[in-house]
Amino acid sequence: MSRSIASYLHQDLCGLKPDGSEDNNIYFSGDIIQQSESLVPEILKAEQERHTDNKHKHIHALNRLTQTLYRNCRRLERSHSDGKDFIPILRRELKNFKRLQRSWMLSL
Repeated sequence: MSRSIASYLHQDLCGLKPDGSEDNNIYFSGDIIQQSESLVPEILKAEQERHTDNKHKHIHALNRLTQTLYRNCRRLERSHSDGKDFIPILRRELKNFKRLQRSWMLSL
């Protein structure tokens, strides 16, 4: 989902501003893709880890990724793009993910 939204936003944000500079929000669209794709490997690492300390390290990294992803979605909502209407959908999915993540962490 994040890849589709970012590619849609990219179309609006890739053009140059009237002063010749680029829109800084274009980098946030790439960040949400990278962070979204980093979630699954961290989940797998936490699941496969035997030592509790290492599990907590991966869980902490997963929490940090989720928070950063949510923050980047808020930044993209403030961008000047028609695609920003899709960002609340991604944020809603992130909220659902956080809820599932909390129950998953208790099962580890």
